[in-house]
Amino acid sequence: MEKMSSKKMKKPELLAPCGDLYRAKLAISYGANAVYLGGRKYSLRARASNFSEKEIQEICSFAKDHGAAVHVTVNIIPHPSDFDGLKEYLQNLAAYGVTAVITASAAIMKLAAECAPSLAVHCSTQMSVTNASAASFLAEKLGIQRVVLARECTLKEIARFTAECPIETEAFIHGGMCVNYSGRCTLSNRMTERDANRGGCAQSCRWQYDVYRNGEKISPDDFPFTMGSRDMMAAHEIASLMRAGVDSLKIEGRMKSEYYVASVVSGYRHLIDAIYAKQDDLSEEEIRPYIAEIMKGENREVFPGNYYGDAAEKGIIYHENSNAHVNHDFLGVVDSYDPQTGTMIMVTRNPFNLHEAVEVLRQGESTQCFRMDEIEDEEGNRLEQSRAPMKRLRIRIPFAVRKNDIVRKVSNDTD
Repeated sequence: MEKMSSKKMKKPELLAPCGDLYRAKLAISYGANAVYLGGRKYSLRARASNFSEKEIQEICSFAKDHGAAVHVTVNIIPHPSDFDGLKEYLQNLAAYGVTAVITASAAIMKLAAECAPSLAVHCSTQMSVTNASAASFLAEKLGIQRVVLARECTLKEIARFTAECPIETEAFIHGGMCVNYSGRCTLSNRMTERDANRGGCAQSCRWQYDVYRNGEKISPDDFPFTMGSRDMMAAHEIASLMRAGVDSLKIEGRMKSEYYVASVVSGYRHLIDAIYAKQDDLSEEEIRPYIAEIMKGENREVFPGNYYGDAAEKGIIYHENSNAHVNHDFLGVVDSYDPQTGTMIMVTRNPFNLHEAVEVLRQGESTQCFRMDEIEDEEGNRLEQSRAPMKRLRIRIPFAVRKNDIVRKVSNDTD
């Protein structure tokens, strides 16, 4: 990989998504320096669980105790009625201890600066900022402190951008991609009357379509047309982004599962730390275990986004979407551990059997393996297997674990 500069790398913020309070705390526990979330209004992920103001207060308190930051999305494209109550909402966010708001509206940027000056204002990727001149203009005229780079930027463009930009920069490294230009899409509006730019995107691009020409179907039955994009996975590009001086590396996925949050955040946390310690790119052998960890939370095909230029052909999923490859390795979450008996209470997610070899994804630590040779239900009955989700089981374990550690099947797959 071409190195952009010989200057010392800086360690960037790792910014993680969270759709609810539980996943927000999980992301911070697994190594995120900051989390971003949406409130019940003004956010583009209306179908995520999202946060009440009381929950925003709670996560701000939790983040402060763990040295982390909280960013709140206020990234709808606002119509006049959307400003009702917005001033009070921004003032409340500032009072709760929110670090920054992420917005795509000049009007909201201006309002935040006027009514809640303690909030940093970050320019959303929805504004498609691809050059330092645009960032400088927004900083000068509207006082923004950070720009979230358009996902259409290449690595070379980002290196130039950060060298010329007077404010902080943030770049995506993982997660869902939009087939349109930084999300400027109205497919959902036209096809479902759900406004994609006001929080209602139906992800129409991921649907499967029959294609016709002059009234005659031309797409085969076993190969419906889809515009769905592969997910971004930029593990190989992290060193270049760090060398370029990007301030924050962002994971997408506010609607993703707890397992996605834990495994993806953990993988990138350890990868960033390893690159920073080496101050250089990792070899393929060195980077392989980090990618393996990251990919355990993925169910879609991946590619490096637009970092090497036009990704049109490489970025589209050309086959039927299905749940055939959904990851069932996630077995459960630790609820508690009793050092006196050497047992943990695990809340189940997917099926498993007695004597199965498993590993524990531990918060801030390396994974550790054991074999589940003793399983009991809450009534003390010995079990040969577990087939129901959300059951509380007592399992003997030869090492200490913590609440919210992840238990999963052992996999030797490092591709």
